[in-house]
Amino acid sequence: MMQKTPLDYKNAIQSSGFDIYSPIEVGDANFWIPTPHLEILLNQVLTDLDLNGLALRTRSKVVKMAVCEALGYPVPKSFKKTQPRFFGQQLDTYTQKSSNLQIWNEELSSTRRYAIIQISDQDIVLKIKVVNGQELALLDTTGTITTKYQAGLVTGADSHELVSARDTPFMLPYVKVGATFTALISPIDEPECGYLLPIQEIFERLSTLLGLSFVDPGMVQERNRGAILHRLICECLGYSRYEDNGQFPDIRHQLLEVKLQTSPTIDLGLVLPSSEQHLNIGQIGDYHPRHCDTRYAMFYAKTDGKQVTLTHLFITTGADFFTRFRRFEGKVTNGKIQIPLPQDFFSR
Repeated sequence: MMQKTPLDYKNAIQSSGFDIYSPIEVGDANFWIPTPHLEILLNQVLTDLDLNGLALRTRSKVVKMAVCEALGYPVPKSFKKTQPRFFGQQLDTYTQKSSNLQIWNEELSSTRRYAIIQISDQDIVLKIKVVNGQELALLDTTGTITTKYQAGLVTGADSHELVSARDTPFMLPYVKVGATFTALISPIDEPECGYLLPIQEIFERLSTLLGLSFVDPGMVQERNRGAILHRLICECLGYSRYEDNGQFPDIRHQLLEVKLQTSPTIDLGLVLPSSEQHLNIGQIGDYHPRHCDTRYAMFYAKTDGKQVTLTHLFITTGADFFTRFRRFEGKVTNGKIQIPLPQDFFSR
């Protein structure tokens, strides 16, 4: 079955009679626009949009009208104050000149998409990046997010542990031993039936990375540590190239979230790995994966400030995550969320 293009979703919405408030189930195969396609559609229409000289309220309306056009929705006579504004696609928009994203008086939602619109000093739209609440939460270094889950990692005698002997039952029909990927397939593509490696095979392939060392870019470059590891993992899994767009899970094509730990505290973001909420991805075959179906590759590493050495590996499903890692309790409360966006946020 051929994968749908962004235009296929736009045309389907145009023909549906839906407006931006018509409810659509997350992951609906026909009308829920997958985040990568959503980002493409928004960039096609909004890039180079001139907002110069517009009052804030007028600017907001012009942006929302352009979003309607981009996604195939009719422009309403007036925009209701719903949360989120584009209710059917669970989408909110934020225009940004600075790198400090501010969200007032509401919690981040794991299923909500946030279109972050970069504008120039001359108020011209440069680029749009779409992420969900879970991905934004993982960028938070200020501690202002109201609910952010954490867990503790304690290494054991074994250097590598397969916590989950097999994938979750609903995923078993869609995995394939020895799956291979052409040069056209990216690790950030939507997952596909027949291209998902079984969790045990992921474990076997990634175990070969243990003992490997690479140059430590330093604590202030922690994202670069992760990028180096992601690149190595993509090679081990059989991809011909490395890509990372900051979305959850990291290696989307394998439903694989990657974590590099140099401390025992694991940041989990807004959603517990064991959650049965639907993931913000399309269906695989007839099944819509849940957070608990996600596979986690947890690498523990030591660093002397010059070299990072991978010492331990844990592979688990989200469903089994807390059979191995202890969940921390506790929440932080604040009325305003401030998230400093990384310098490379719009270039990923």
